[in-house]
Amino acid sequence: MWIILFIIALLFVLGGALILLRTAKMPKIPKNVKSQPYEDDKTDDW
Repeated sequence: MWIILFIIALLFVLGGALILLRTAKMPKIPKNVKSQPYEDDKTDDW
């Protein structure tokens, strides 16, 4: 009886981990998007 409950709990844990890994994948950035260079901020009063 306990082994069945352990297997069910293990399936829930593995299923949750797989769902988290699936949703955590990096989104694909389209190829036409280019990075913008930083502009020099010359208003710093440091």
